Amino acid sequence: MGFLPLLLCAAAAFGQGLEDKQATFFMGRVKYSSNDGNDCGGVGQDLMRLVSRASTLKIQEERRLRLTDPELFETPFLFMNGHNDFVLTETELDNLRKYLSHGGFFFSSGCCTSPAFPKAWRREMGRIFSTERVKPIPYDHLIYRSFYKLERIRCLNEPRDIQLDGLFYQGNLVAVMCEDGLCCAFSANNTCNEGKGVSPEDGQKLALNIAVYALTH
Repeated sequence: MGFLPLLLCAAAAFGQGLEDKQATFFMGRVKYSSNDGNDCGGVGQDLMRLVSRASTLKIQEERRLRLTDPELFETPFLFMNGHNDFVLTETELDNLRKYLSHGGFFFSSGCCTSPAFPKAWRREMGRIFSTERVKPIPYDHLIYRSFYKLERIRCLNEPRDIQLDGLFYQGNLVAVMCEDGLCCAFSANNTCNEGKGVSPEDGQKLALNIAVYALTH
């Protein structure tokens, strides 16, 4: 089963009642470059629990995979996080290009408000499509109201709003990243962020919005 049918199956669980017991949420936890995919280790399972509480989806174990694995193309939703700089290989970029241009969705989060990962993510995602660059997603985008209505998200330690960064392909949002420790907020109750970045409440809402958006668009 390819990832487009899987996405359609999963999306149905948000629009149907309890009779839809078989829809399944598959999530790939990405190993990339020299990263083993274990930063903030429990974040993948916590993300799937958020989705489970808001839907009738059957939640599977997260899949740990590399961007070079054939299973990538059977996994409609990818999650990636980290603390450090990274550089993707040409093979990783080629696979992501094919994956994102055929309906896959890629959600990423910097860990612990470390600036190195977001900077690298913007640079590397900008290498995927020759005519597309990463840009801030404005608050009028549907991703901020796909489940919860989020009119603004305030940073805990700075006088500014937090916006997601996105990569678009032919007008469709295919990859999303939050630099402000989003994974720490929804998974670790922000304990490792020490009052920085996204609040735990906003983090859970924003993460769920991203997942719901991915599964319904």
